[in-house]
Amino acid sequence: MGNWLVNHWFSAAVLVTWLGINIFLFTYYFLFFDQDARYFYTRAILGSALAWARGSAKCLNFNSMLILLPVCRNLLSFLRGTCSCCRRTLRRQLDHNLTFHKLVAYALVLFTAVHTIAHLFNLERYNQSQQATDCSLPAVLSKMHQKGSNKWLNPIHSNETTVEYVAFTTIPGLTGVIITLALILMVTSSTEFIRRNYFEVFWYTHHLFLIYFLFLIYFAGLVIHGIAGMVRGQTEKSMAEVHPHRCAQYLTQRDQNCTHDCCKDPEFGSIPAESWKWVLAPILLYFFERLLRVWRAQQKVVVTKVVMHPARVLELQMQKKGFRMEVGQYIFVNCSAISPLEWHPFTLTSAPEEDFFSIHVRVGGDWTERLIDTFQQQNLKMPRIEVDGPFGTASEDVFQYEVAMLVGAGIGVTPFASILKSIWYKFQQGDQTLKTKKIYFYWLCRDTGAFAWFNDLLASLEQKMAESGKADFLTYRLFLTGWNNSIANNVALHFDTSTDTVTGLRHKTSFGRPMWNTEFAAVAAAHPRSVVGVFLCGPEALAKSLKKSCHQHSSLDPRKVKFYFNKENF
Repeated sequence: MGNWLVNHWFSAAVLVTWLGINIFLFTYYFLFFDQDARYFYTRAILGSALAWARGSAKCLNFNSMLILLPVCRNLLSFLRGTCSCCRRTLRRQLDHNLTFHKLVAYALVLFTAVHTIAHLFNLERYNQSQQATDCSLPAVLSKMHQKGSNKWLNPIHSNETTVEYVAFTTIPGLTGVIITLALILMVTSSTEFIRRNYFEVFWYTHHLFLIYFLFLIYFAGLVIHGIAGMVRGQTEKSMAEVHPHRCAQYLTQRDQNCTHDCCKDPEFGSIPAESWKWVLAPILLYFFERLLRVWRAQQKVVVTKVVMHPARVLELQMQKKGFRMEVGQYIFVNCSAISPLEWHPFTLTSAPEEDFFSIHVRVGGDWTERLIDTFQQQNLKMPRIEVDGPFGTASEDVFQYEVAMLVGAGIGVTPFASILKSIWYKFQQGDQTLKTKKIYFYWLCRDTGAFAWFNDLLASLEQKMAESGKADFLTYRLFLTGWNNSIANNVALHFDTSTDTVTGLRHKTSFGRPMWNTEFAAVAAAHPRSVVGVFLCGPEALAKSLKKSCHQHSSLDPRKVKFYFNKENF
């Protein structure tokens, strides 16, 4: 627990702050509408459901303000790359942007459910009060619309009006239904199961729906939801003349010749619509974010080289005017020949020192398979590619650590290709500003073919470091997690050779999965006073193992070894 707090104190502080603001907003406005005298008569009809609806409404405004910020990728890249106040601890929090986005979305679902249920109770009580024939306070208040336009409190003015009619014909009811349906569609389409198995469903319902209909449906609905003023309270002027604590009893007991100062009817006014104040700034920010991304995506991209590597891995080398990148960054790629609307993220595998940028694509679904087929079958005309980015990731910070552990699984090695290439160039140029003194690189693959496209880079890096007298700078371990008897027999037959039979490199390939506790213990022993950055591009199960090892092997003593976990998130 202690090590967890050391590594995640800032994340915990952000979470506690967010929860605290939600709790404060809900509690403050719940008590306000449950106790304030201006809503005495409103509570006489609605009871505590009024407070539940208003408290959840404020939390909905707050979280609607936050929901877009974590997906403003240009803003995050700016904070990561150019903001001088973003130290390592804060920069690492930017890697949790999608986690926070999901958390806020779940909060919106929760408060939407509370708000909707509370208003269903409100509508039912409005209806019951309108149809009541006794002289109770709710019944009297519900008939006040007959005495003037400023005196109505119950929005239902007819005994024939039903709850369903109000829900689907009034501005608050109809916009509420539309907002709720939009939210349900976006949340359900973005679940892990849908994203992994039906990516097109996720993309078209979540991204395109979000981009093209978000302002019209969700935020426009949110802004105008309260304009009609269905929920009302007593006006300040009327409060001064006929305060409910003093005069409420006269509403049900007075006669026609009443001369008491409480005989005057109370007047009511709508609660001002405030949602626009919460969401205007994020909407404008997101609007300019989308404009920037559309403008950038329209700039011409030239595919300079196409390489097909073993295991059906496609390498695209491209050039684009004004393109600037850092190690570990990623881009969104669109191929109009496949789909004019789909954009997919790919980590850049080139180094900033190169005069091109590149990606490696492995078959991971229908779109990537069609992309590989398209470039394999292209004749003279190269398919048009559009690129948006680059955007920052956790791997950008690798050179901020004295010691780095890089862990890639399968095609997840791509961000580390960029890092290792950049190191090669730094050694080539004799760069003396490199802060990193040691890199441990782990690559896990299921089949031998996956190693092939990366072998040349590792081999040249081995040679260059040996020539520079820095052979110990890079320690790499390759793990083959799937093999057959033929491979095992071949390895056993050539066990004594100086190079590995699988990769041809000096370091031998290991079979099976790494023993992470052993690996972390060895790194901690070799660097007892260092801050070690652990970087992963791989599945969530591997992330959990590495997080656990980081916590176990980090010392509570600030003078001793610390492991900081970083994971790629798109």
